[in-house]
Amino acid sequence: MKQGTSKQSDIFRNHIVQALANGQFCSGELLGEQLGISRAAVSKYIKSLTELGLNIFSVTGKGYRLAEPIQLLDEALISKHCEHFVPTQLTLLNVVDSTNQYLKERIGSLHNGDVCLAEAQTAGRGRRGRTWVSPYGASLYLSQFWQFAGGYQSIGGLSLAVGVAITQALETAGYQDVQLKWPNDIYAQGKKLAGVLIEVEGQMGSACDCIIGVGLNMALDMGSERIDQPWIDLATLNPDGFDRNRVSALLLDELTRCADLFSQAGLEPFLEKWRNRNVYQDKPVYLIIGNKTVHGICKGIDKTGALLLEQEDGIQAYSGGEISVRAS
Repeated sequence: MKQGTSKQSDIFRNHIVQALANGQFCSGELLGEQLGISRAAVSKYIKSLTELGLNIFSVTGKGYRLAEPIQLLDEALISKHCEHFVPTQLTLLNVVDSTNQYLKERIGSLHNGDVCLAEAQTAGRGRRGRTWVSPYGASLYLSQFWQFAGGYQSIGGLSLAVGVAITQALETAGYQDVQLKWPNDIYAQGKKLAGVLIEVEGQMGSACDCIIGVGLNMALDMGSERIDQPWIDLATLNPDGFDRNRVSALLLDELTRCADLFSQAGLEPFLEKWRNRNVYQDKPVYLIIGNKTVHGICKGIDKTGALLLEQEDGIQAYSGGEISVRAS
């Protein structure tokens, strides 16, 4: 039996995830009856969910079960916690290739603040074309659209401001000592907790459209071995648990406030907050600029958001291009 259309498959997969979310056993026979499909078809959907990163196992005579219960995103619960973000601007999806790509394909009909939030991505993107590992229900994958009337020249340092917004949301949620790594990473305990990917479209001299993508690790498990750097998640930082929907709402509120303020005042209101959270402040680092490596002591950022590096000949500013920062 074919698994049906993409929309139908999404509905069936979502039903199965909802049935298993509490961590209890659910039989394939019952799932088949509820969906009007065979147990063999249920098995195929289970397989597709494991491929999306859900850790599902089966026991003969009992059925299927998640290794651990998961909190699913709920539009009503997210809306309940929002104070600044307008919930009607939220599109909540189960599975998408990339939340950034979803908005890019609809950019002509978007309004400032529109958001796509997903349970899983099949082609999540990071900087420099890297893959962002995006297993089902394990993290937050969201993108927000914003148009800046000042054009390209007005958005310098936007990723730094977004980083500040993410740390403020997490601090409100009770997470302390969250830090920032230039230019677009959020760190905790010296490991990557979240990342920002901003994609820009527009012509020089006119308004530019920005898609602000955020990936926040919440409870990584399967697939995490494919992450190419030390990582941490909210479950590790708070083993007693967290409210995934509340964190989502806090993040949406802060991102919306951030874009509002940045469009009016640029980077200046965020500078001190970023500097106070700089993970490498006064520490030796090296920059990878193409095939070149530059060493120095990190001295924060200047008013444009450029990274300041103390070297033998004084303090130099670095910005733009593909620059990676690493601890020495």
